This record gives sequence, structure tokens and C-alpha cells, in this order.
Amino acid sequence: MKRFNSYYSLNVFRLELDRWEFPTHKHNFYELIFVEKGSGYHIVNEVSFSFKEGDVFLLRPEDGHYFTITEQTHFIFVKFTEQLFVEKLEGGKTAKWMEVIKTLLQNVSAVSGSLVNEVQDKKHLGYLLQILLVEFTKTCTYSREVVVELFGAILMIVARSHATSQYGEQCPENIELDRVNQILGYMRLYALDIEKMRIENIASNFAMSSNYISIYVKKHSGVSIQQHIIQTKLKLADQLLKNSRLNINEIASKLGFTDASHFNKIYKKYRGISPGIAYKNSGSSS
Repeated sequence: MKRFNSYYSLNVFRLELDRWEFPTHKHNFYELIFVEKGSGYHIVNEVSFSFKEGDVFLLRPEDGHYFTITEQTHFIFVKFTEQLFVEKLEGGKTAKWMEVIKTLLQNVSAVSGSLVNEVQDKKHLGYLLQILLVEFTKTCTYSREVVVELFGAILMIVARSHATSQYGEQCPENIELDRVNQILGYMRLYALDIEKMRIENIASNFAMSSNYISIYVKKHSGVSIQQHIIQTKLKLADQLLKNSRLNINEIASKLGFTDASHFNKIYKKYRGISPGIAYKNSGSSS
């Protein structure tokens, strides 16, 4: 199956199509798709769902999909990676936002069909996405901050609407689905929070003991939870080395390594080069 890749943390664009000409494919990013007008069928993981104006689809990287268009369709695509969550985390005051989005992105049912059924929510999303399309093309002061906040508002409306339609106003905050994926998703979203990334705190979040979560993750993923933590931090380190203005010492501190020497040792062990070389190769400057 073909895989489409994006090297940007966020991309927003509109497509107006009479016929879907792309093959069945997966991505290396998440993809939110809003139907402005038109109709047809959306085939996700070999399951077909009809679509119409106002429908919203959320695809994870591992989801394969394509469209069959029966009436000219206007789509708005919002493609994003977890790097965008780094920006959101650095902005502060994001605990609730991250908790809600974590649940949405990990919820298997959230990619089955349209996530939004309430008419008013569809209208609000349409307005916000129109603004996002315009702001995304700007390069003036605070443009990026506005884009990130709009993105957050869009996902929060989607999460609220989906949760309410599926579970009512009293829907649970943590839906018991694939437990290991929830745990790994938690790590990815909280990789910058040193306290939340401690095994005992991860375990507490999932109502497990430190010993049990270690056994559980190893049994169901084949890799120890400590290795998952290290790999999660290294992936984020790669992103920070490439995309942030932080130097090696600051990155080491931000990710919870003892010091720069410890970070250097771990990074070189798993990546084969020092973070300093990776930092230099990225073209970043201190």
C-alpha cells in the first residue's frame, strides 16, 4: 500500500474534486478531513462509509483510505504530526487539551465514520476551518500562534461532538480500548513532562502498579516500558534538534536526562551519532 509522507507539523489546504485519483494509502501523519459540500463514499481500512456535507473524518497514520466521489466534493484537509503538540505544550496551560486530544486520537471508533453529527458543530467547524485556511498562508507576527490555537479549537470541538454523540453528556474521559496504545499515546503526548513520564506516574494514570504496567507493556508489545520511554524521548529529541532553537543542554534538560553527557550517551547508543552532529546537520543554531 502506498504511503504518503509529510515533513511539516501542519498543512492545511482545500481540494475540489469530481473524481478521486489517489490510490489507497497510509500516511506518516494524522489527517482531519472536512467535507464542505458533495457526497460519496469514504473507504477506511476496507470499510465503506457514505459521506455528505459537514462530515468530518479523522485518520491515524496506520489507517489506509480512499474516496469514491458521486457528486463534486469540496474537501478541507488538515494534516498534522505530533510535532504540533510540542508547540502546544511549550505554550503552557495545555493539560486538559492534551488529555482530550489523547483520547480522541487513540479511540479506534473515532476513525470509523463522521465524527460530528450535530448541525451547529458542523457550522462552527466550517467557519473555523475557513479562518484556518486564510491564517495558514500568512507570515506576519503571531500568525503561527493563531494557527496553532485555531487547530486546537477545531480538535476540541471534534472531540466534544464525537464524545457526546457516542456516550452522551456524561461520557467517560478514558475509554477502555487498546490499553497498550493508550499507554504509548500518553508517552508521546507527555514526552516533555518529566514527572508524567516517570513509570510510577504513567502506571498511576492507568490505575496500575509500576511493576504490573512494566509486565503488561512487555507482554503485549514485546518491548519494555523503559525502552518505550527512551525511544519516545529520542524521537522528540530528533524533532527538537531539527525544528527548535534549543541547544543540546536545553534539550537534555527538557527531556529529563540527568545532564548533557547522559543525553549524549543514550542518543549515540541508539542513533549511532552524537546529538551534536545531528544538531549541526539539521542546520540549527544555538
